[in-house]
Amino acid sequence: MSTDTGSPTVIKVSGTLLDEPDALAELWPALCTLRAEGPVVLVHGGGKQMTALADRLGHTPERVQGRRITTDLDLKIAQWALRGALNTQLVSQAQQHDLTAVGVSGADAKLVQVTKRPAWTVNGETVDFGWVGDIEHVDPSLLEGLLPQSLVPVVAPLGIDEEGQVYNVNADTVACALAEALAARQLLFVTRAGAVRRDPDDPASRLDTCDAATAKQGVADGWIEGGMRVKVETALDALDGAVGEVYICGPDDLLARSQATEVVCET
Repeated sequence: MSTDTGSPTVIKVSGTLLDEPDALAELWPALCTLRAEGPVVLVHGGGKQMTALADRLGHTPERVQGRRITTDLDLKIAQWALRGALNTQLVSQAQQHDLTAVGVSGADAKLVQVTKRPAWTVNGETVDFGWVGDIEHVDPSLLEGLLPQSLVPVVAPLGIDEEGQVYNVNADTVACALAEALAARQLLFVTRAGAVRRDPDDPASRLDTCDAATAKQGVADGWIEGGMRVKVETALDALDGAVGEVYICGPDDLLARSQATEVVCET
């Protein structure tokens, strides 16, 4: 990456928040502040929007351990919802806040190169995730070309294989892989919960920090599960790479991170 841009901040925003006006009202001013401090890459989820579109089509998606099974129809829904409506909506909103954004997906310029996820054994059963990609390699050249131009890449979580097949890819893992490839100074997971909690319904149970041992215990005890499990595990992976800091925070705490959880290698 060009040295004149500095190390970027990679922000992953949960799709759940993208339909909430109050969350967006907090998110965009914070993004503007972060962009004034250095380059920013925005990665968005979209599970809520995909599910809503699936409902309109009379289709019920399946999930295993917080990860979506992607049938032929689910893959089309992912492209329509993620790379189509949602990505364009975010680029438009960025413009409304004086940020010049460019919508891309992981399939563009082979940004996120994947292979089909092999079958998993979950609770004694074999699970085929369908058109779900596991990341093999990230080529950050596209982003490296955009960031020095003061552009904000808005990345939809799709990937592509060597044959040109498009895949659905977990947005948290996309954000992690991009942060590692760009040697990001920060990786911020923005969620409604705003932190890791021992009790999801009790804000007072928030963890200031979460290391690998705590994460392992939380998974075993069941209070780290589903999408939060994916976030914590990918955050730990990012810290094993070249990423400086990783936080799980709320849209109203994106700058101060006073109520966030910092994911750390060890406490």
